[in-house]
Amino acid sequence: MTVADAAGIGWAAWAALHLAISAAGTWLARGYALRRDLLDQPGERRSHQVPTPRGGGIAIVASLLLALAWLAISNPAHASMLLAMAFGVALVAGIGWADDHRPLSPWPRLLVQGVASALLAWGVHSEGGSPVLVAAAFIAAMVLTNVWNFMDGIDGLAASQALLVAVGYGAVAGQGIAAWLAIALAAACLGFLPFNLPRARIFLGDVGSGTLGYALAGLAAWLALDPGLGDRTLLLVLPLSAFLLDATLTLSARAATGQRWWLPHAEHAYQHWARRSGSHGRVALAYAGWTLLACLGMLAGRTAAHAFIIPALLVVCLAGGGAWACLRRTSQGREDTKE
Repeated sequence: MTVADAAGIGWAAWAALHLAISAAGTWLARGYALRRDLLDQPGERRSHQVPTPRGGGIAIVASLLLALAWLAISNPAHASMLLAMAFGVALVAGIGWADDHRPLSPWPRLLVQGVASALLAWGVHSEGGSPVLVAAAFIAAMVLTNVWNFMDGIDGLAASQALLVAVGYGAVAGQGIAAWLAIALAAACLGFLPFNLPRARIFLGDVGSGTLGYALAGLAAWLALDPGLGDRTLLLVLPLSAFLLDATLTLSARAATGQRWWLPHAEHAYQHWARRSGSHGRVALAYAGWTLLACLGMLAGRTAAHAFIIPALLVVCLAGGGAWACLRRTSQGREDTKE
C-alpha cells in the first residue's frame, strides 16, 4: 500500500488542506496576538518600523502536527519516527510559544531543543539509520532550529526560504512519507505568507521560526535514510546554504570580536541589505533566487559525477561568503558616511 492509498487523500487535496489550516490559523493567531498585546516593538535590533503581532507560526505547527499524526496512523511501520518528530515539533513549538509570551533565557530553550533533537535522532535510529546519520540528525535539528530563529528578521524571509527548501526536498523524495511531509510544510508556509509579506501583518514568532528549522531537519533526515541517495547526502545542504552561510559567518564575526553572539542583534547580511535598500521584499526575493538555484543544483547533482559534489559545495560556500562580506562592507560604509 502506498502512502497515498493509506492516507486516503490525493496530493492536491493534501496540499489544500494544509494551506487552509495554515491560512485560517494565522488569521486566528493574529486576532489572539492583538488581544493579548503580543507585539514586536520597533528598535535598533529590529528591522520593522511599526508594532507587529507575533506568534503566527502556531498555525504552521498545527498543520505539521496534523500531518505527522495522520501519516503515523496511515503508516504504522514508520510510526516511531513520525511520532518522534511530532513530539519534537511540539517541544520546539511549545518553548517558542512560551518565549513569545514571556522572554526566556537561552538555556531552558536550548535544553528543550536538545530533547527534541534527541527525539529526532532516536527516530532515525528506529528506522535503521547508521550512528553517523543518528548524530547528524541531532546536530541538524539543533542547528537549523536556531538558524531559522536567527534569520527570521525581515518580512517574508524565513517562511519563503522554508517553502522553497521543502519543495526542493519534496522533488528529491518523489514519493513516500518525505514527499507528503514536504508538501504539508510547503503548503503551510504558503498559507502563512500572505500575512507575512511586506508589510507584514504578523510575524512567525519563536513558535514558528524554530519549528520550521526543526521540520526541515526532520525532512532532511528522512531523505538521508533513503539508500538511493547514498553518498550524495551532502547535496541536501545546498538548499539550506543561504541561511547557513549568513548565520554562521555573522555569528562567527560577532564571536571573534568578543560580542555575545547569542543575544538579539541586527548584523546579518540580510539585515544590512534591508536597511540599505529600504525594502524587505527585494532582499527576500534575492535570497529566494539563491535558494531556487541551490535546489536546482541539488536536483542536478543526483546524476552528476561524485567527484564534482565536494568542489561544487566549496564553490557555493566561497560565492556565498563573498556576497556576505560585500553586503556587510557596502552597508557599513554607507552607514559610516551617514554619520
